[in-house]
Amino acid sequence: MSKVLLGVTAGIAAYKAPDLVRRLAKAGCDVRVILTERAAHFVTPLSLETVSGHPVAMDMFGPRREAAIEHIELGLWPDVVLVAPATADFLGKMACGLADDLLSTVLLALAPTVPVVLAPAMNTRMWNHPALQRNMKTIRKDLGKRLTVVGPAAGKLACGEEGIGAMSGPDEILDAVLGR
Repeated sequence: MSKVLLGVTAGIAAYKAPDLVRRLAKAGCDVRVILTERAAHFVTPLSLETVSGHPVAMDMFGPRREAAIEHIELGLWPDVVLVAPATADFLGKMACGLADDLLSTVLLALAPTVPVVLAPAMNTRMWNHPALQRNMKTIRKDLGKRLTVVGPAAGKLACGEEGIGAMSGPDEILDAVLGR
């Protein structure tokens, strides 16, 4: 059984997270979820707790469920980390090594051998912006062979525009997480 830590960031594609958790669990994965505070505007902790069977982690400074330091424990737990959707904001934090929420802190505390799968999702102009592409280049350099980027896909975006920026489909993301 593969242990998957799913990070959900604040993009409209966050509504797809419960389906991803269900599919990962059906494939035999044990899934734990970190939900950013702003992502909770798009999908509820309760829905993710229900499909994962585990409490959703959100707050670095809230009450702890265990005596251990949560961001260190969560950084040691997974076999693979999936961030879906990976927003422009989150990718910028990741590229700069910022740790201002639980998810970004856990990614800095990861064991150096844990694979990371990113499923970017954002507007086409954001994806094509030189700063975002520079951030992606930095992330690729920092993580090297541990990194898999799935998408973004072309299609109709939440804003009504057509272009590259949609989060890839769940089957493609599942294949990347499972190494297929």
